[in-house]
Amino acid sequence: MGFLALLVFVFCCCCSNGVTGENKPIQTFVIPHSHMDVGWVYTVQESMHAYAANVYTSVTEELSKAKDRRFIAVEQEFFRLWWDTVATDSHKRQVRQLVKEGRLEFIIGGQVMHDEAVTDLDDEILQMTEGHGFLYETFGVRPQFSWHVDPFGASATTPILFALAGFNAHLISRIDYDLKDAMQKNKKLQFVWRGSPSLKAQQEIFTHTMDQFSYCTPSYLPFSNSSGFYWNGVALFPDPPKDGVYPNMSLPVTKDTVHAYAQTMVDNIKQRAEWFRTNHVLWPWGCDKQFYNSSVQFNNMDPLIKYINQNSKEFGVTVQYATLSEYFQAIYQSNLTWEVRGSEDFLPYSTEPYQAWTGFYASRNVLKGLARQASSQLHAAETLFTSYRVMFPDGPVAKDWALSKLRALRWAVSEVQHHDAITGTESPKVADMYLQHLKQAMMGVEELLAALFLLPHSLNRPSILRKDVHQPLEQHVIVYNPLAWNITTIINITVTFPNAAVYDDKGQPVPAQIQRSAQSNVTNDLFIMVELGGLQQRNYLIKFSEKHCSQRPKCMWTYEAKGVLFERRNIQAWRKTGRRLLPVLSGCYKLMFDQDTNLLHSITHLQEKREVMMTQDFWEYHANGDVKVGPISDNYIFSANSSSVRAYKAVEMEIIPGKIVSEIRQYFYREESDKDYAYSVTTRVPECFGTKARCLRLEQTYSLGPLRLNTEVVLRTSSSLKNNRTLYTDDNGYQMMKRPYRKFTNNTLARNYFPMVRAAYIEDDVSRLVLVSDRAHGVSSQAHGQLEVMLHRRLWNNLPWNLGYNLTLNDSSIVMPTLWMTLSSISATSTRYQREAIELQHRPVVVPIDQPKKPKLNMESRSSFPVHSVVLPPNLHLLSLSVPGWNYSANHDVHLSRIHSGKGEHSEPDYDRVLLRIMHLYEEGEDPELSKPVSINVKDLLQGIGEVKELEERSLTGTWDLPSLQRWKWKTADNLDTKFKTCRSCGNFTVTIAPKEIRTFFVHFSSSNF
Repeated sequence: MGFLALLVFVFCCCCSNGVTGENKPIQTFVIPHSHMDVGWVYTVQESMHAYAANVYTSVTEELSKAKDRRFIAVEQEFFRLWWDTVATDSHKRQVRQLVKEGRLEFIIGGQVMHDEAVTDLDDEILQMTEGHGFLYETFGVRPQFSWHVDPFGASATTPILFALAGFNAHLISRIDYDLKDAMQKNKKLQFVWRGSPSLKAQQEIFTHTMDQFSYCTPSYLPFSNSSGFYWNGVALFPDPPKDGVYPNMSLPVTKDTVHAYAQTMVDNIKQRAEWFRTNHVLWPWGCDKQFYNSSVQFNNMDPLIKYINQNSKEFGVTVQYATLSEYFQAIYQSNLTWEVRGSEDFLPYSTEPYQAWTGFYASRNVLKGLARQASSQLHAAETLFTSYRVMFPDGPVAKDWALSKLRALRWAVSEVQHHDAITGTESPKVADMYLQHLKQAMMGVEELLAALFLLPHSLNRPSILRKDVHQPLEQHVIVYNPLAWNITTIINITVTFPNAAVYDDKGQPVPAQIQRSAQSNVTNDLFIMVELGGLQQRNYLIKFSEKHCSQRPKCMWTYEAKGVLFERRNIQAWRKTGRRLLPVLSGCYKLMFDQDTNLLHSITHLQEKREVMMTQDFWEYHANGDVKVGPISDNYIFSANSSSVRAYKAVEMEIIPGKIVSEIRQYFYREESDKDYAYSVTTRVPECFGTKARCLRLEQTYSLGPLRLNTEVVLRTSSSLKNNRTLYTDDNGYQMMKRPYRKFTNNTLARNYFPMVRAAYIEDDVSRLVLVSDRAHGVSSQAHGQLEVMLHRRLWNNLPWNLGYNLTLNDSSIVMPTLWMTLSSISATSTRYQREAIELQHRPVVVPIDQPKKPKLNMESRSSFPVHSVVLPPNLHLLSLSVPGWNYSANHDVHLSRIHSGKGEHSEPDYDRVLLRIMHLYEEGEDPELSKPVSINVKDLLQGIGEVKELEERSLTGTWDLPSLQRWKWKTADNLDTKFKTCRSCGNFTVTIAPKEIRTFFVHFSSSNF
């Protein structure tokens, strides 16, 4: 998205003397760039045709004409599309030479410039790894600087990941307007950021915050009605003009205009110099969709730079084309001591008093949900293919076909992490594009999963078959655990039969429960208790019956659950409540429901014997749609007209007691007489079955929509916890941030909303109420004991800009997000919620591999895919186990030699290198035991897959040999050690992982496996 404020910027000249205290001229680094959104208003295909392809073609040609010209390329998706489908052999040779000379510089290097508020850690790493792998394999370069100029707020997790990837400096822009103003005045826009309280200086990074002009060139020219410094004008859609004349092209630089241009530029440089500590000024030259005609751009800037430098004594300024690395190199060489910023982030983000960019935390809930589902499916497929590849190197699943399916989903999941994608801030046609790309790639990976499950061996079908014609229909299901933990959990399969018996792969009956589906009167939910080792798959046989089970012994282990429907209650009748309470019990909780309201009344933790009063229901904020009346809500901004109001008039409830899970279904009606409900909550209360951990969570799924226009609906959980309106939310699933309630002169409600990617909680001195989520939402604590989650938004407004780009968020979809809720002591939840969030994200993969049918007679039992568990300690998580496919030597010098000799231009994928990432889930001091460093032997860990012969530690995205990575050491007052801990050659395969560390390795298995 463009930096819109610049379109209405009124330039004011605030000149300094133009020299520093050392009486040196201001050194200006003009950084040519084009901000190219992978989506937003136009689809990727439309953008490629209209301007994006021309950017790289014309930049390549123009840089080759003059040695002093520079350009930075940021997001890789457009570049890779250009490289693969547009660039000629001549262009490719030119690019290789420009990259080698450092005049074309790749910044960030990920597939996209990812959002920082609603993206998950897994997906941020993925999109960086995909971009970095391409760049290193193709050019031998490894980006070392970021350019996060457009994400709507800045997370404290992002600088940690960039440091782990080998970056030397980080650049951000969008932070609160009032905070940026204060930082400018106090010359504190640059600092060393230590994003993790556990890692401290180990992953600190120098951070530059762009000033109020952000990433765009100042557009106001005092001598012209045209925008300044944009000589190629504004990009045209759908087709570039045939005559090359674009709208709003700036006045050419001529003898008559050069001085006016120079004075305008110098004045702006001097104004910016006042906000920084050194005499180096970063001057971004470009904006959204620029440099599609680089010839006219450089042919005007060349003489302007020359003129300023010829008159540098008069102006007090020197100007040069530069890459970002050249600017940061100059700052680094200044050798100043920098202030340290701790683990605070820059969220939420506001641009004006009534423009809190907290609405996008919940915009396009369907897209947010599908993006996370795709990510989970990808993780499962990656781990399964890696195991298959090691165990069956010559198996019938073709490795090139498999990798192509994985790469397609990697691309789609990476693409949707863009800061105008998963945020929900794009136009409807672009949202449809993201959804289409995800669904198509997911279908391909479903094919891959089926092939991996079924080959190379047939299913092991339990030999419990009888040879009579009255045998029931049966179906085979494979269940795969994508986590490196042993799990006992419940899976749900939708069936059309009233009864079923379930058997495991040893022919033993399995506990199950069947009941009428919540979403349909013609289907049933079959809940099955499954036990799976880490990265293990098991086969289950379901034998169906057309009849309800009337005799318990014949029902085997399947319980047929029946529901009790309670009378619909109108809120006007809620005069006396709490008189008729109905308990729902599990091994962990007693939930009390009020029959006078059909709402939750309280939850008692049975072991801790503490009762917490609690209700849950839906409320809605009404948004203004008329800009003439007042502030509006849109894709980005949340600006409620007033306090929220109850979103329903009546509630209906059904309770289904069960032996495996009890289910409470609550239906909320806008009007008491409505036939169809507007919202629903389905709460599943699991039983213990030998483990208390699983029954500590209450699994809730919601249904909302279509909403009324200009409403924003929240799930409000009100409790007796005394939290002082203080909330805790996660930063990208990596770490928790404390969010104290703050009062503002204006817009206090919206500015106290925060993003929840995986988890949020409130607590008092004794108890903690935790929510973990299957997708991102906005959360807040607007009153004591309250935790509200914004689940869905539907908006329209008459702001001309929004109407012109179709960015009004008239989202009429039905959404069905899931939250898991835990209520317990602080110490108990501290040991569980991190794992709960991951278990929700990576639920078992359930694949029915046939339709219900009569069994074949005299069928032989055959061996199945040999499965051995891969199990990590409870405080470690297997972030990645994949075959990336990028082909480059682990030795950097060898790889560069190969590239420069031309041998690396057509590399075949490397199918033998396995990428392994392991993360410590806990903060330092968070738990007496789980926060301790953990030592593991990787060879022992992976022995169930194959024999590990070599282990090599790498940077986060795999492109650096970690022992050789020497990041810049920036001076700070405390001057703490910033070196990475490495296992060097990892000769004994033992690695110690400290709190919050993410360690990345290349694993090579014995040749006997290949």
